[in-house]
Amino acid sequence: MTAPQPKERIEKLRELINDYRYHYHVLDESIMSEAAADSLKHELSQLEAQHPELITPDSPTQRVAGVALDKFVKVEHQYPMISLNDVFNRSEVEAWVARIDKLLPGSSHELFCDIKMDGLACSLIYQNGVLVQAVTRGDGRIGEDVTANVRTIASVPVSLRVAKGYEQFLAGRTEVRGEIVILKKDFEALNVAQANANKPLYANPRNLAAGTIRQLDPEQAASRPLTYRSYDLLRDDPADVPTNSYAYEALRALGIAANSQATVFKTLDDVMQFVETWDMKRHELPFNTDGLVIKVNSRQLFTRLGVVGKAPRGAVAYKYAAEEATTIVKDIVISIGRTGAATPVAVFDPVVVAGSTVQHASLHNADEIARLDIRIGDTVIIFKAGDIIPQVKNVVMELRPKNSSAVNYKQLLSEQYPELEFERQGDDVVYRVKGANGDLILKRAIEYYASKGALDIDTLGEKNVIALVDAGLVKDLADIYMLTVDDVLTVDRFAKISAKKLVDAINEKKTPPLEKFILGLGIRHVGTQTAIDLAENFGSIQALQNASIEALEGVDGIGKVVAESILGWFSDADNEALLKKFETLGVLPKFTKKTGTLTGSAFVITGTLETMSRDEAAELIRSKGGTFQTAVAKDTTYLVAGGKVGGSKLQKATQYGTKIINEDELRELII
Repeated sequence: MTAPQPKERIEKLRELINDYRYHYHVLDESIMSEAAADSLKHELSQLEAQHPELITPDSPTQRVAGVALDKFVKVEHQYPMISLNDVFNRSEVEAWVARIDKLLPGSSHELFCDIKMDGLACSLIYQNGVLVQAVTRGDGRIGEDVTANVRTIASVPVSLRVAKGYEQFLAGRTEVRGEIVILKKDFEALNVAQANANKPLYANPRNLAAGTIRQLDPEQAASRPLTYRSYDLLRDDPADVPTNSYAYEALRALGIAANSQATVFKTLDDVMQFVETWDMKRHELPFNTDGLVIKVNSRQLFTRLGVVGKAPRGAVAYKYAAEEATTIVKDIVISIGRTGAATPVAVFDPVVVAGSTVQHASLHNADEIARLDIRIGDTVIIFKAGDIIPQVKNVVMELRPKNSSAVNYKQLLSEQYPELEFERQGDDVVYRVKGANGDLILKRAIEYYASKGALDIDTLGEKNVIALVDAGLVKDLADIYMLTVDDVLTVDRFAKISAKKLVDAINEKKTPPLEKFILGLGIRHVGTQTAIDLAENFGSIQALQNASIEALEGVDGIGKVVAESILGWFSDADNEALLKKFETLGVLPKFTKKTGTLTGSAFVITGTLETMSRDEAAELIRSKGGTFQTAVAKDTTYLVAGGKVGGSKLQKATQYGTKIINEDELRELII
């Protein structure tokens, strides 16, 4: 019997592997074991390696992760990805239907309903049936090209399936729209693995899915269980897709999963029954959701209805009431944002809302505190807006402590920031630091981040920082990592060599030591030693971000004031966005526990050293695994006495039995 030719074998393997993918991801059934499918993929990859001339872009082997990208390219959507108006109850749905009836008199219009997935919206572009581009929603008009990452998602076919009756979609341009999600079971498995590895848990599936797709390294996307579910199909000829229900039929036939719950209804009563059913059953779904989408089923009628403002008249998003829970307000802390704005944050006993633990929420401004009449000690109802952002709904007045007092916001500001002055100008609802504007604060923040004690970014000194901010090239701390040589050359003070030197110096600090990164963030009351203590106790920026006030106060040397300052910084919406942006740009702080000959020893320095500065000595001590302290305590091992020694530290060292050494003896220990 003649052995099959490589070309024939490769084609048959591709066909079988694609068939397996279709049954597994679209029909939710398996025609063979995963091990058998992996074996076929392995054979295919070996054959293609032997015959590279037979590799095609739509081969199942071509979805593997490639090299990391420098940045994402902006792409304008051919058809804008517009948002929908929200409705929250039956009367609002009735009003929407009445408006449609008025605009389409005499026509019967079926309503198409589907469950709204909580993921990252993404458009797939197929040309003659082959995937050529994947673009995020972005602002609806312009998104980002994430093709390299999306190709790694197993449920995204690199070529559309050949299906009888749907051949037209294999010619010309076919656009598929859907959501990239991480299913609940996969998210739970990821967090089990994180916990077993003593790593911080991920906050929620949506943020993880979005953050993964916006990583510049496709290997990150390939390593996580991303899933694609479609909800729309677009063609240049609208007649190719007559109804939304037909779009779903075509999507499944072409090999792309779409929600099986989607249904067409003729009456409003049936629509509302569907809404109520899934309100009760939504926790049984494999993905998170915050509501439904209701559309006019006919695409022709949908187009006739047009767009008002930024939303189509022919569709609405029905939002379910967010899950709620009660908890007690333990404190109100104030965060100073990058523009100098003072934002109050309520700190509560941890409570689970919509599947994740919440322990603080922004109170926005003094007016919101007054509107809620929220006080320390109050029992409050917490909900998540859009199932993501925790907010205080209202105070349970019946449970208010008898001795509670209203919040005096000005007094709170002066207590937490006694050295600063605040003002509230005109109609502004926010108190801001007096005499400071956003650009000035930003310049100081970048200088501090780049300083020798923090990330030590060579050439990013005061004058260069001022030039970059004034030129509009840097609008927040993370923007420095977006700078290119061409960008910097637009600033007068830079030539090609100096521009390249600056950009290289910045990019060299994309994996800074965690303690240096924490220090560089400029969190109030967090100095060098506190940053080190935080890094050693939490091990990652994510774990620190999710730390409770009790966990922060549990770190040696951190009291209530410092803990509140740290919690306030990480609770600020601007700072949360900044940290996400750092991660997206590939800035990944690393924690390495230092060990050495001084591990277990603690040092305090008093007086002046001759051969090194106190900071240099502290750094050398830490590099050998030792601990540098600012004051003599019971656990201090050595007091290093330099010139012009103060008596108080010597007295304490004698009291605690701390060994007193000179500078030469210190050098013997650290060198």
